Parts: sequence; structure tokens; C-alpha cells
Amino acid sequence: MWLQIRMYLLMALMFAIIYAVVIVAASMIGVGGFFFYTMFAVFLLGVQYFLGPKMVEMSMGVKYVSKSEYPELHRMVEELAKEAGIPKPRVGISKLPIPNAFAFGRWLSDGRVCVTEEIMRLLNRDELRAVLGHEISHLKHRDVTVITMLSVVPMVLWYLAWSFMWSGDRNRGNTALLGIVAFLLYFITNLLVLYGSRIREYYADRGSVKLGNPPHALASALYKLVYGSAKVNREALKQMEGYKAFFVNDPSRAHNEIMELRQIDMDLSGTIDPHELSALRTRKVRLSTSDKLMELLSTHPNMLKRIKHLSTLSS
Repeated sequence: MWLQIRMYLLMALMFAIIYAVVIVAASMIGVGGFFFYTMFAVFLLGVQYFLGPKMVEMSMGVKYVSKSEYPELHRMVEELAKEAGIPKPRVGISKLPIPNAFAFGRWLSDGRVCVTEEIMRLLNRDELRAVLGHEISHLKHRDVTVITMLSVVPMVLWYLAWSFMWSGDRNRGNTALLGIVAFLLYFITNLLVLYGSRIREYYADRGSVKLGNPPHALASALYKLVYGSAKVNREALKQMEGYKAFFVNDPSRAHNEIMELRQIDMDLSGTIDPHELSALRTRKVRLSTSDKLMELLSTHPNMLKRIKHLSTLSS
């Protein structure tokens, strides 16, 4: 419930900001001018929304596979989709040289769930099922649509800032000042979109548990994904930078997260068992200032905080 409340408050704040900007912009550049920038931003996001699946498929080397090729993978996706009450998504394999999974699609009947060969080699069945439950939950909650809607606000503010700062208006000082304010709001609302993305990750984790996956299975999967990502060549990680929002974890932060997560694996087994996750529930998580700043600029929560959240879901 608290995750939902935070999301509703975030959406209310974002649209309160855009409403205030409407009033100011309409008085400065006219309703028609503001309407133009809004429609232009919506158009660009609409193009991205509808062409997005094809772009993701091409950039991530997705190949859709049949039930005869990957029967166990199809079986898990089918069971989870049925439990979630959504149509079974298409199942794909990505050629990316990294252990991860992602889901995308324009609407529920257009859902696609993809995994890499690396993640199937790295995780056991329960861990992989927990990750797939996380991705199915993203589809069920329509997270692509939610984040796309929120992204309209900073995009509108960007075009308004550009318009104000380069306006040929006689009252140049005032319009330049408004341009600076619009740019600052653009930066702030971008941070709010990232915050919304992190909330959706927590919500998808909870969704995976609701689909019957033990919290320690997802925690152990996330732990392994961090280690697996840290072994990937840094140059290869840079090539995936633009698509990391789709992944279960942020692979670019893996090197920084290893030391934090090592303290959870008390028996150094390379997994997180129910006892280790339960022990984390009563421990206080402390992050350094740099970790807090990195999280602020990320689409994913800090991994230690995320696994701490999973500990609160365990019985």
C-alpha cells in the first residue's frame, strides 16, 4: 500500500508541476505555443512507445523461441502469467553477453519476456522463476506505460526551457529567467521520473513474491546477477547503457554493489538463503553519500536496500 501511495503522490506532484507551468507558459507564449510544445513532446514519446519494441528487439538481439525449443522456460512464463491474470507473453532469448532478463510491450496482449543465455546458466530454477515473476509483474502493472506518461513532463519542460531561453521577446530578461526555471524543473522532474522507476522496481519485486516466489529466491538471484554483471567487460556494459532501465538490475553499478552485498552472504556460499535474508530484516542499512547520489541518478534502487526490502516480505 505504501508503494502505491508514493506512486500516486509522485504522479500528483508531476502533474501539479506541469499545471503550474501551463499557467505561466500560456501567459508568456500563449496557449497555442504551449499546446504546440506539449503535442510535439507527446508525439515524440508516442513514436518511441510504438516503435520501442522493435528497437529493443534489434538492439538486444532478441530471438523469439518456441515451446519445443525451451519447454521449461515457456512453462514457467505460462504459469506465472496465469497466476498474474494476464495473457502469456511472447518468450525470447537475447544475445547480450550479460546475465539478465527484461520485459517490454505496448499493452498486456503485446507483452514480451526475454532472458539471456547467461542468466539461464547462472541461476537455478527457483531463482530464474523469481526473476521471471518480477518481469511478469512489470507487464501486469503496465510499468512501460506509467513511466512513458511521467516522461512527458520533463520533455515538455525541456522544449519550454529552450523556447524561453532563445526567445526573441522584447522582455528578454524575464523570458531568459523563465527559461532557467523551466530547465531546473526539467532536471528535477527527470529525477522524479527516476524515482518513479525505482518505486516500480520495488513493486515488481513484491509482485514476484505475490506470484508465489520465495523472497530469498529473488534476493539470491539479484545477488548472483550483481556478481555476474561485475565480470562482464566494461566496454560491453557501456554499449548497454541506454537500455539498463529494462533490466532486473543496473549492471553498470555491479562493481560498487559487490562489497555491500558480500556482508549478507554470511556462509560465503554465493547465494542468500532464508536464514541470511531473515537476519537482514533487523539490521539497519547504511549507505555512503556517494551510494545515495548514485541511487538518486539511477533507474534501480540500491541493491542492498532492495534486498533489505525483500527481507520484510519473508515469513
